[in-house]
Amino acid sequence: MIQKTNLSLISFLFILILSSCVPTRQFQELQAKQENCQDELEMAKDKNIQLSEQNNELQGKLEVLNDKYLALLTDTLSISRRLQSTRERLNRLENSNQDLLTQMAGMQKGNARETKVLLEQIRKAQNNLRTREDEVLALEKQMDARKRRLDALQTEIGKRDRRLKELESALNRKDEAVRALKQKVRNALTGFEGNGLSISTRNGKVYVSMEEKLLFQSASYQVDQRGVKALDQLAVVLAQNKDINVMIEGHTDNVPYHGSGALKDNWDLSVKRATSIVRILIRNKGIAPQRLTVAGRSKYVPVESNSSALGRSKNRRTEIILTPKLDELFKILGTN
Repeated sequence: MIQKTNLSLISFLFILILSSCVPTRQFQELQAKQENCQDELEMAKDKNIQLSEQNNELQGKLEVLNDKYLALLTDTLSISRRLQSTRERLNRLENSNQDLLTQMAGMQKGNARETKVLLEQIRKAQNNLRTREDEVLALEKQMDARKRRLDALQTEIGKRDRRLKELESALNRKDEAVRALKQKVRNALTGFEGNGLSISTRNGKVYVSMEEKLLFQSASYQVDQRGVKALDQLAVVLAQNKDINVMIEGHTDNVPYHGSGALKDNWDLSVKRATSIVRILIRNKGIAPQRLTVAGRSKYVPVESNSSALGRSKNRRTEIILTPKLDELFKILGTN
């Protein structure tokens, strides 16, 4: 009963302080900033999906170009063989024509009929020769056109390949930065990991997950001293790595919050806890506030089933999500 009386008294004082210090307009501005943060989170997720789709599209285009290149190369070899065969036939025709001319010269004293037959054969041979010459010229032009197309395709494939390598290199550098960041965070939080704190990487981001027991008393948003110590050590890493954006997400279980005062439900509690953590982090002057985003997720993103006490304790957590900036990737994709 005494505890309830003290809690009511503290809540009443908190409302008085809040109503005197935070005007309605400022509260609305904070609400708008929170909504903007949520929109930016959704945009970042969409951009990440877009990056993956564009990367897959580039890979697909490169494969199509390679297939076209191989098809043209096969056609070119076939035309080259036809050209060689035509030239050989042309040489045989030229030799045959020369033989006919020789025969005609030897038979000039023969009868007119044989001479007429030979002249007709020569005429046909010459016509056939001109036809073959025209075919050779057409094939040579076709070969030149094919060669120009092959050269253009090779140039395009080279450009696509360089762009793909640049993108892969940038992705590798990002992944390496994420691995290095995870190790720095792990080194900074030695002694906390496994004791209510876990560090993992997902989707190119580092997740620092802190259970409720490390940070807060039940239904409270005041950070305990042990949690403050862990956050101060994490803040040192964030101050040293200024190209990292930070998202702080508060999570609760599915048990309804029945508090009084400023907190009305699990939404309020999750946001307030995330905000309390931000205020501790920005005490480090090396962390620019614009790098930080706060979000309350209430009960809607559980990591375990809420059907057991252990599962609910896992869901009552705060996640600090560290994301390397993707300016280099956006620049590469922007030149596509």
